[in-house]
Amino acid sequence: MAEVIGSSNAAESAAARRSIWPSVLRWIPTSAEEISAAERRLLSLVKTPYVQEHVNIGSGPPGSMVRWFRSSSDQPRYINTVTFDSKENSPTLVMVHGYGASHGFFFRNFDALASRFRVVAIDQLGWGGSSRPDFKCKSTEETEAWFIDSFEEWRKAKNLSNFILLGHSFGGYVAAKYALKHPEHVQHLILVGPAGFSSETEHKSEWLTKFRASWKGVILNHLWESNFTPQTVIRGLGRWGPGMVRKYTSARFGSHSIGDILTEEESSLLTDYAYHTLAAKASGELCLKYIFSFGAFTRKPLLHSAADWKVPTTFIYGHEDWMNYHGAVDARKDMKVPCEIIRVPQAGHFVFIDNPSGFHSAVFHACRRFFTQNHGDQELPEGLTSA
Repeated sequence: MAEVIGSSNAAESAAARRSIWPSVLRWIPTSAEEISAAERRLLSLVKTPYVQEHVNIGSGPPGSMVRWFRSSSDQPRYINTVTFDSKENSPTLVMVHGYGASHGFFFRNFDALASRFRVVAIDQLGWGGSSRPDFKCKSTEETEAWFIDSFEEWRKAKNLSNFILLGHSFGGYVAAKYALKHPEHVQHLILVGPAGFSSETEHKSEWLTKFRASWKGVILNHLWESNFTPQTVIRGLGRWGPGMVRKYTSARFGSHSIGDILTEEESSLLTDYAYHTLAAKASGELCLKYIFSFGAFTRKPLLHSAADWKVPTTFIYGHEDWMNYHGAVDARKDMKVPCEIIRVPQAGHFVFIDNPSGFHSAVFHACRRFFTQNHGDQELPEGLTSA
C-alpha cells in the first residue's frame, strides 16, 4: 500500500520549490504554497471539518510501460485529497473535477453532500494542488493511462472500494473510463455534464467544416495541435493574469450567471483559487489534444463503449449545459445496466455552482438505493426533469 505524505513532508516539498523571488517581483505570481493557501481560504467557506493530505502514488502503475512522469526526479508523486467528516457508515462519494478546475470548485456542495456521504474530493494528477509532473504522453492511450492509473494507485493508497464515483466534464470522462476498467470498485457512477459522448464523425457540422477551411480555422487548429491551452494565455499575461480570471468568474458566475450568483466573498476566493491553480506549471492540462480533436470532439468516444458498461449510472445536466445530453440518451440505448438522465433547471455546465440545491437533490435521488430500501418508485424531486 502506498504511503500518505503528511503535511510536514508536503511543506518541506513546497519549501524546496519556493522561488527565491518574492511574489510581487515574479512575472507569474503563483507557487505551490500559494495554491495551498488559496485552497484553505476557499474551503474556509465550508462548515464541515475536513482533513487535507497529499497521497503518495509512486512513480507509475506496477507492470505498466506507461509512467505518469518521465523526468529525472525521484520525488514521489502525490494526489491532493480532502476528506470531510461524516456520519458513521455513510456511503463514500469520491468527487473528480473537470478540465481546468480543481476540487475547490465543489465548495458550494461539500456541506450538503457531507450530511449523507463520506465525501472525498481529489485534484487529478497534474492539476490543482497535486503533483505536476512533466507531461510526456504521446497518444490517447497513454494520456488515458496517466489519469486512470494514477487514480487507481490513489485508490489503493486510500484503501477504498465500493464507492460512488462522481465526475464533472472531463472528470466525468475519466470517471467513466475508470469504471470501465475497474468496475469492481465502483457501486454507482454519477456523470455531471460529462465530456466524451460525442465524436466529430457523429456530429460533423457544415459550419465547422467551413470554419476549419478558413484562415482563422487553420490558425486555431494549429494552436490546438500545438497544445496551446487557455492556461498558456493566463501565464503569458503575467501579473495581468489574475485580472483576466477575475473578469471570467465575475461574468460566468455573476453578471451572466444562469442560476445562483456568487456572493462577493465567494467570487473573490474562487477567483484567487482558480488563478493560482491555472497559472501553475503546465502538466495535466496538456492532455487536451490527445483526448479531443479541434472542436472538443472526443477521439475515443464513450458512446462506443456503452454496451460494455457494468456500473449503474446517473447523468446530471444543467438545462443550459453546452454539453449535449442527447449523447447520454444514445448511450443509454446500448447500456445493460440501470441508467437515468436528470436535468437541473437554472443551471449550465457548472450545475453544482449555478444551482447547488437542485444539484444536491439530483445526487441524493441518484443514490437513493443507498439510503432506503423502498427506492424503486420514488419520483424525481420537484423542479428536476428526466430525459
